[in-house]
Amino acid sequence: MLEHGGKLRNAATRYQIPLDQWIDLSTGINPNGWPIPAIPGECWVRLPEADDGLVEAARRYYQSPHILPVAGSQAAIQALPLLRPASVTGMLSPAYAEHAANWQKAGHTLINLNPDTLDETIGTLDVLVLINPNNPTGRRFSQAQLLAWHENLQARGGWLIVDEAFIDTTPEYSLGSYLPRPGLIILRSLGKFFGLAGARCGFVLADEVLLNQLNEQLGPWTLSHPCRYVATQALCDGDWQERTSLALKQQSQRLQHLLESHGLIPDGHTDLFVWSKIPQAPALHELLARQGILTRLFDTPASLRFGLPKDETQWGRLDIALKTIPPAIFGDKIG
Repeated sequence: MLEHGGKLRNAATRYQIPLDQWIDLSTGINPNGWPIPAIPGECWVRLPEADDGLVEAARRYYQSPHILPVAGSQAAIQALPLLRPASVTGMLSPAYAEHAANWQKAGHTLINLNPDTLDETIGTLDVLVLINPNNPTGRRFSQAQLLAWHENLQARGGWLIVDEAFIDTTPEYSLGSYLPRPGLIILRSLGKFFGLAGARCGFVLADEVLLNQLNEQLGPWTLSHPCRYVATQALCDGDWQERTSLALKQQSQRLQHLLESHGLIPDGHTDLFVWSKIPQAPALHELLARQGILTRLFDTPASLRFGLPKDETQWGRLDIALKTIPPAIFGDKIG
């Protein structure tokens, strides 16, 4: 199993700090997610049905005609490599590691790519997997650039897969409205922006032929009835979406300024996290953890990703904790 953020129970045990005293900044999940309503009792006693309004709500929200609900985008990440013969598959590093692990596990040839030289290497690939914006670096790709790469791949029967898990606050970068196009596959999730990671609800946007193949691979009832109910309501709540998008942009800017004020200069960000390369990342991660603040540590390159604090109490604790960090930890990151 690969390492992921959010392992709060492990941290509580390791550092002997009670679970309810932690600030979890390790996941990039909106800490003030969509408010869950009461769930009707029938959701617990009846099997889910496909014509319950979820797909229609997703089509409106994602601005795309062909959509398949899946058990989190992770389900698609694991299944999509099984739908192709052995392929040369390219992806960036660092990036969400589940993509590389699953394509490699399925027997495909994996190539680590430099985003600045992708134009030169695209012709050698059968499949290109990108996260837009990238996790953890925050790097974004324009629609025009992505569509050009897709055209190159599709001409040879290839695929472009774009994981848009962190794109909700910047829908102008999404390729959803360009579908359906053969060989273009978009992954979306309710886990980050909506803060509904525990629901394990995601969507695949693609042409109908591929979605039918994927649906056969995954089998029936990929989402529980309660999950489908909650997801439908969340996707239809335009007022909450608008307020939250603005709030997350403001909070991300606040987090960048807070880190900069303590000498930790960000190297990338989205509206849900800030990422900083720092040689002493393991030491900084450890020092913050000893104060009950969990960040996401990356080895290559050595770096930390900070999610957003939930409330003013957490913002204050993060500020105080950063004040205790010896300047030598930041090294050449000091502003």
